Amino acid sequence: MLRGRDRQRVAVDALLARARAGHGGALVLRGGPGSGKTAMLAAAREAAATAAGDREVLLCVDDAHRLEDTDWLVELAAAAADEPVAVLVATEGEPLGLPWVRLDPLDHADSLRVLRDLRPGLAPGLADDVADLARGNPLALTELARALTSDQLGGTAPAPDALPEDSCLRARFGARFHALSPQARFAVALSVVDDEVDADALARMPGLDLAAVEEAAVLLDGGPLVRSALRTGIPLALRYAAHAALAEHLPPGPRRTWHEAARAPGVRDAFAARLADSASRARRCGDYPAAARDHDRAAALTADPDAKARHLIAAATDHWASGAPRRARVALRTAARLTDSDELRARAELLRGGIDLGNGLPDVAVRRLLHAAGELVGTHRSLAITALGFAGEAASIAGDHARYAETAAFAARLRRPDEPDDTRITLDHLAGMAATFAGRHEQALPVLRSVIELAERVPHPQAKIWGGQAAYTLGDASRAHELATSAVTAAHEHGLTALVPWALVYRALSAMLLDQHSVALSAAFEGVHAATAIGQHNAVVDHLTILALVAALRGDTDTAVHRIDAAAEQIAERGLGRSGTFGAWAFACVDLALDRPADALDRLRLMAAGSGGVHTGIKVMAAPHVVEAAVGCGRPLTADRALRRYEKWAGTTGSAARLALSHRCRGLLADGPRADEHFREAIRLHRASGTAMELAKTELFYGHRLRRDRKPRAARDLLRDAMKIFQRYEADRWVARARAELRAAGEAVGPTRSDRTADRTGPRAANRADVDPTLGLTPQQAQIARLVAEGATNREVAARLFLSHRTVEHHLRNIFARLEVRSRVELTRMLD
Repeated sequence: MLRGRDRQRVAVDALLARARAGHGGALVLRGGPGSGKTAMLAAAREAAATAAGDREVLLCVDDAHRLEDTDWLVELAAAAADEPVAVLVATEGEPLGLPWVRLDPLDHADSLRVLRDLRPGLAPGLADDVADLARGNPLALTELARALTSDQLGGTAPAPDALPEDSCLRARFGARFHALSPQARFAVALSVVDDEVDADALARMPGLDLAAVEEAAVLLDGGPLVRSALRTGIPLALRYAAHAALAEHLPPGPRRTWHEAARAPGVRDAFAARLADSASRARRCGDYPAAARDHDRAAALTADPDAKARHLIAAATDHWASGAPRRARVALRTAARLTDSDELRARAELLRGGIDLGNGLPDVAVRRLLHAAGELVGTHRSLAITALGFAGEAASIAGDHARYAETAAFAARLRRPDEPDDTRITLDHLAGMAATFAGRHEQALPVLRSVIELAERVPHPQAKIWGGQAAYTLGDASRAHELATSAVTAAHEHGLTALVPWALVYRALSAMLLDQHSVALSAAFEGVHAATAIGQHNAVVDHLTILALVAALRGDTDTAVHRIDAAAEQIAERGLGRSGTFGAWAFACVDLALDRPADALDRLRLMAAGSGGVHTGIKVMAAPHVVEAAVGCGRPLTADRALRRYEKWAGTTGSAARLALSHRCRGLLADGPRADEHFREAIRLHRASGTAMELAKTELFYGHRLRRDRKPRAARDLLRDAMKIFQRYEADRWVARARAELRAAGEAVGPTRSDRTADRTGPRAANRADVDPTLGLTPQQAQIARLVAEGATNREVAARLFLSHRTVEHHLRNIFARLEVRSRVELTRMLD
């Protein structure tokens, strides 16, 4: 079932259920052409035909906006209220005063599911292009998928950039356009030749009456899909007239320059030069959408093929930076047909690799980027180094450390003694991470420290990302979090939307290292939604697996498995070794939480098998869980081997949080006084690093050891503290384990409800109108409460937060109890 249509289907099912009970009614399905109204009517007819013991009557009315008289329909709907009759109406118009739901466009994920059903095995990049073009319109998806040629499917021809010529949907848009009044057709032409002309702008245009604007607005309500379908169908004379009117009406600036040039055919290179200058100014100001627009328009006005290609590649760069990869790919494909310049082709290859890095196959991205670096090194050294930095990240995403080492070796050959800071940081980053992946931690240490220092001086957000990753690798969680947060801020300020999801990866990971799970969740959720919005689906998967790991570390096994499952298909299809390794680690933590150490050990030993390479850095970070699993299976030698690799890394970096885990592992493996020493040192280091959740786990393991060594009083002190921390993190499974240990240590433990619910600090207890009611909730509960208050169903909340339906229900019960409300209505009133 498509998540984006759950609410509409629930409403239809409810109507049919009422009719079966003898109390019918009506429901209006509203949506534009191709939105799936007819398909939903068909699904309802099938459901009413197959329902067991059916006795209801279902009346379906399609295209009700075509009816001249609708009074009878309204009267019928009223009469059906006390009869076993369901009236289902589909329309592009008004709801006639009846209950209604809107069929909104499908989201990107659901669009991809539709395409996979229509074209099994469709390449991810092509599927993304088609989904972006269709804009969530089900009929557009169907027509585009069916019209794909064998060359497009094989990757030798570009993806479509418009609906097929024989498209039914395109014909419907065209027919509606030609049925408009002349004034309304002119209004539509104005909007089609300039995407920035909306209904408000049309209303301000001289010579257009309000009736014509309103008539045009009905057609233009279909959004970008309508504009793209009409763009080639508007008569040329009308197009020129629209450009001329806008050239006269707009104030001086790049938009006016474009319309002055486009109002008549002829040589227009002078206008192109003016637009290219405007694009450069916009780029310097961080306004990449405006820069892309002006570079695109400069290309359209340029006669020389190489110059046109140069403008298109510049436009593609700006589109990519602003988070519009599909537009970037379209510009690059056009440029490729215009030039055979080695330099321009290398620039285009660099950009294609960057796009593949976010939304393609990372191994393909590595090859593209290394090739681009090789071509550019003689003429544009700084661009070649940029390509190598991206190639290293692509190799890391794939878990291909051999390719990473190859990339770092290439970069090392380019290094100069007087390397400027903005290129030195990339070269040092590649050298330091390559040494880390190879286990040469002493060699990596000074280079990664240099990256951190350079990141403080270089203002570009990419430098902050490199610095955050270096600090995270060295275990300096506070510095990593600070730099990653700066990278997010700088990316927004510089207009580099494409870098935001990448920066958020290290903000989430550093927060996890700090045991700030709520901050990690917030960053990862922001990363999922930011990456989804700009089509960076590799980053979506990264953030999903991080969300899964956060849930698994808290013992929330249902949520962790749900999120791993949501990422698994893309991990396998795209060969995302880094995400696969995170996912395997998270699944192993689930096994440990469910007391399945043997399963956890097998999963950790076979990390990411079949889903790309194994990311060695993440595998080393997971070593404490290897030790925990191996000890649980009675395999101390396996634990010791894993721990030695971890200790080499943690000892070199000096991270208190990671050294604490190292001592905990030694405590698990040792006996007698030696074990006590390690556990106590681990607890000291946990407290020094502020990692409360890991402190609680260490106290639990140590408490278990003390109880087993017949020291119940000492055990109880530790276990009480551990249980309180687990309760604060809402880690219910860990709470249960601590309670069980306390009982075994001879302490009578109270009810299973968390102590936090007994401490009433919520809005009613405070009795103050200015207190935020959600302050007494956990971060995840607060998110759920706000979404529910906004009208989201449990299924919609589950989809947005990547939770199971059952988990949302569980949290909602706790929210009601915590806030002392009895219904969703009361919750909405409280948070309004």
